Amino acid sequence: MTLNDKNYDYLIVGAGPFGSIFAYEAAKRGKRSLIIEKRSHIAGNMYTHTENGITVHDFGAHIFHTDNKEVWDYIRQFAEFNGYQNQVVANYKGDLYNLPFNMNTFYEMWGTKTPDEAKAKIEAQKEAALGGLNGHAPRNLEEQAISLIGTDIYEKLIKGYTEKQWGRKATELPAFIIKRLPVRFIYDNNYFNHRYQGIPVGGYTQIFEKMILDNPLIDVQVNADFFAHKDEYLADFPRVLYTGMIDQFFDYKHGELEYRSLRFETETIQSENYQGNAVINYTDAETPYTRVMEWKHFDGLADEGVTMITREYPQDWDRTKEAYYPVNDEKNTQIYKAYAKEARSGNENVIFGGRLGQYRYFDMDQVFNAALNEVRHEFNIPADFNFAHDETK
Repeated sequence: MTLNDKNYDYLIVGAGPFGSIFAYEAAKRGKRSLIIEKRSHIAGNMYTHTENGITVHDFGAHIFHTDNKEVWDYIRQFAEFNGYQNQVVANYKGDLYNLPFNMNTFYEMWGTKTPDEAKAKIEAQKEAALGGLNGHAPRNLEEQAISLIGTDIYEKLIKGYTEKQWGRKATELPAFIIKRLPVRFIYDNNYFNHRYQGIPVGGYTQIFEKMILDNPLIDVQVNADFFAHKDEYLADFPRVLYTGMIDQFFDYKHGELEYRSLRFETETIQSENYQGNAVINYTDAETPYTRVMEWKHFDGLADEGVTMITREYPQDWDRTKEAYYPVNDEKNTQIYKAYAKEARSGNENVIFGGRLGQYRYFDMDQVFNAALNEVRHEFNIPADFNFAHDETK
């Protein structure tokens, strides 16, 4: 008995964005795919559902933001997007500050009213704490943060949050994690700098339903474990796109890659407005969660008199938990390189894609772009081809 009973061209492991986009575009080119997904739903971590008239993001807040017009036009083929802009509030032991760091934050922290006053405050704190770093570059996240924003903001708004997020002291984390820390000397609370921003009206799941559930050339099996029949799948399918953990694919032979995981607690509250903002970050070390999302503020939709919140708790990862963030330190980078080398040299019929298959953190737009580039490579499509305007049938 073959697992490829319909002459599929592709087996796609994972019904998240990378696999779904690839299957959708392959179908446009006449290719038939079977998608298997170990969870009970499609859409990966972009999965959303509606409850009490509220669109809930089941795996944390997902705000689509990009400067890539092709990706922006591409995703809007499948859903209408609102104009939501993320304006985060930080709660440090009951004191509230605007994020990302901007003139509002500096005024709330120090009472400074001009960019020159704020810059002078930051420079004085940098010099006092680091002494110019004695000629060397920042060696860890703490030094990197202080060199960018000074000690007050680091201690109140970065240190506790980051150490909770990564489960390590800031002095043990690499500097590059916050190399692009947004610092603005204008009064602007928009969390992202990107030109295109928003959330799909009605949530993200509809996008993947239109891509893969409504497509006659794509079949989907949920609650399906690739590793229960790995050898048979690899033998029966001519091409496999694998979006799971690359170390698991190779039976952890070069060592286990490290991740951080998350746990979510969602609560329904009889209130019109619980916290007054879509996202509030809790930046002190004592609060066990990193942020609270109030979902109705993302699109204004909810049944009367009710709201829903989700608290997000970082946690250590093990093989029983979902892997969210790769720990891209030197040790894990070297382990990943060993797997990537093996993937290139001995598995010509397997494509490794997505955040787990490539062991890197992707924003949503980066996943979409990477998937489209994989389609370009697989089907010899010119680099300047625009998928958002593709009329291939």
